[in-house]
Amino acid sequence: MSNIVGYACIVIGLVFDIFGCIGLIRLPDVYNRLQATTKCVTLGTCSILIGTLCIKGFTGAGTKAFLCSIFLILTAPVAAHALARGAHISGVKLWGSSVCDKYHQDKEHKQK
Repeated sequence: MSNIVGYACIVIGLVFDIFGCIGLIRLPDVYNRLQATTKCVTLGTCSILIGTLCIKGFTGAGTKAFLCSIFLILTAPVAAHALARGAHISGVKLWGSSVCDKYHQDKEHKQK
């Protein structure tokens, strides 16, 4: 039974990873690409790792998969935020149809 759940998690993870790759190719600017890839790849890769844990159990490989998924959940969103903030500070423009720019609004508010 745990093998079936493990393989299902791995397939779900692969689907999310594929959606993240499609988002990386199809979305218009760096900010949208970061959002799509961070969300999809974090969920997809964690699903693959949790599926590995279900299949292997709490052996050496399963424990490493669990620890890697925890590390990924904690670090990927922080890294994406740092990349997006660095891109904005260095002057990378948003897509023309973007709705709002909170960083720019905050900068204007602080200057007043």
